Amino acid sequence: MSGDHLIGAFLEMMSAERGAAKNTIEAYRRDLVDYAGFAKAHKQTLLTLPRETVTAYLDDLRTQGLSASSSARRLSAIRQFHRFLCADNLREDDPTRIVASPKSRRALPKVLSVAEVDKLLATAEAETNATASPQKQAAALRLYLLLELLYATGMRVSELVSLKRSAVMRDASFITVTGKGNKERVVPVNDRARDAIRAYLKTLEPGQYLFPATGAEGYLSRQVFARDLKSLAGRAGISSARVAPHVLRHAFASHLLGGGADLRVVQMLLGHADISTTQIYTHVLDEKLRSLVEQHHPLSDSAK
Repeated sequence: MSGDHLIGAFLEMMSAERGAAKNTIEAYRRDLVDYAGFAKAHKQTLLTLPRETVTAYLDDLRTQGLSASSSARRLSAIRQFHRFLCADNLREDDPTRIVASPKSRRALPKVLSVAEVDKLLATAEAETNATASPQKQAAALRLYLLLELLYATGMRVSELVSLKRSAVMRDASFITVTGKGNKERVVPVNDRARDAIRAYLKTLEPGQYLFPATGAEGYLSRQVFARDLKSLAGRAGISSARVAPHVLRHAFASHLLGGGADLRVVQMLLGHADISTTQIYTHVLDEKLRSLVEQHHPLSDSAK
């Protein structure tokens, strides 16, 4: 059977047996005709081409500038087509079986500089010492502690706002964080955050949560914290569009790695189950390694 007949038979099956929409059928037709044309240009047929031709086709799509998501969509159509050929005994093997789907590169996280974080913290701390009503004073102290804890530990915002007072260990040197899947991890707290915790605890009435609120959950909502943080950024002279709780989490990880911390340690502190999630921050390590090579390589200009 010719490539056109094979594609036609597949599309008929998709329409009759799977009820694929007309637009889906047409999209599959375009993708498979292009794929068949690539095979023909390499003097191969859809019934005989090997896995290497499938990967070469994906490489060609990437060279043409096709996005990873579009290439993945085409590979999905090609997979279904080859499974159809195998199911109908037109081919004995499936050349797409172990071909990896193209993956989009994850965008690098937005990160504030150390100086910008320091400016946020300094502004928040100054506001705790400003003359104000007891209510505003309490709100300022709460925001300062939230910010100190977020940058000191890299907690997720949901973990931070829902902290229980019992999570703060004895001298406040460590905090027990309950993360995804109710998994607990113990993270250290620096001196500044520890002092902020002690000052803040003195202002609290007895209760379960470290950041109590009158809402249904009983603790501060993420939205309120995010709003207060953006407002603080404006007062610190930093664009509020660049500041959000998760940006401080990213800053924590990036600044630690930039300072020489081990990737596995950062993984543990962030509560990532898989180190591949933490590896999004390795651009910091790449820059640090390049800088070290440029500084210390015996043939580099700076080492002479």
